[in-house]
This record gives sequence, structure tokens and C-alpha cells, in this order.
Amino acid sequence: MIGPIKAKDLFLPAVDIWFKRWFVLTAGDMEKFNSMTVAWGSVGGMWEMPFVQVVVRPTRHTFSFMNESATFTLCSFPAKYRKDLAVIGSKSGRDGDKIALTKLTPMKSKAVATPCFREADLILECRKIYWQDLDDRNFLSARIAAQYPQMDYHRVFFGEILRIRGSREFRRK
Repeated sequence: MIGPIKAKDLFLPAVDIWFKRWFVLTAGDMEKFNSMTVAWGSVGGMWEMPFVQVVVRPTRHTFSFMNESATFTLCSFPAKYRKDLAVIGSKSGRDGDKIALTKLTPMKSKAVATPCFREADLILECRKIYWQDLDDRNFLSARIAAQYPQMDYHRVFFGEILRIRGSREFRRK
């Protein structure tokens, strides 16, 4: 059972939430949206507001949805949905309804037009507040440049977190 969580009470294992759990990033609205699995990003505080930062390559179908949408959601899921997240991360929405290939159920969000997922154990509803394209001239490590053999540098999107719902594990004790 998930319930509302105030931003000041949100508890996230900063690295594990991205590298071990992943998120599903969704942009668009209930009529037309696209989702993708993301494992790179951050959650924190900036500009005196709770925020999330995600990155999307221009080659991804979700890229145009992120550019055109004022809002987006990030959903995390229990381990039993890992295979579904792999499908969302490996199939393109350009080729068909990849959500239909999973056990995930899109549903209306409470604070934004973008849908979230019923099976999620953490839902972050966000309003896009800033974006910027990565510039390879600013990479200070060869390890970063090695992530871009096609030179398809991510666009960084910042979103103000408007609403959080989650299970007890995400609530500060």
C-alpha cells in the first residue's frame, strides 16, 4: 500500500535507487504517452524546491515526449516487476504498445497530466522546470566520453517534485 509522502520525509538510498532498482520515466498524457526505463539521475533539493533530474538521449522515443510535455512521472517498482522494466527499457514505443507486453497498469496521476503506474511502490509526479544538453567539451573524464560512441549526448531534464506517493520503505523513520 502506498500513500502520500512529504518531500522532507522522503527516504531514498541515493545510488541503489538508480543502479539497482531503476525507475520508469513517463512523459505525455493519458491519451498519448511513452515510458522508458532509466537508471541515471538524481533526486534532491535545488532552487529551494525538491527536484529530480533525469537524462534522455535524443535517439529515444521518449525524448520528444519529454520535450513537448510540461510534466513527467518517475515510478519505482518492487523486484517482482524487474522483467517488465527490462521490456520497457529494451522495446521502443515507436514499434507498438510495449506496456501491453508487461503486467504494468497505467493510471491517472493526482498532480500532473502524465500517467503513473498502479504497481509502483514509489511515484514522483514532476513539473519540468529546466533542461540542458550535455556538452562533450565539458567532460573531465574519459569514462564519461566513452559512454557516447555515437555522440548522442543526453538532454538533462530537471523536474520540480509536486507529489510523492510511496510505500513505508521510502518514508523517513
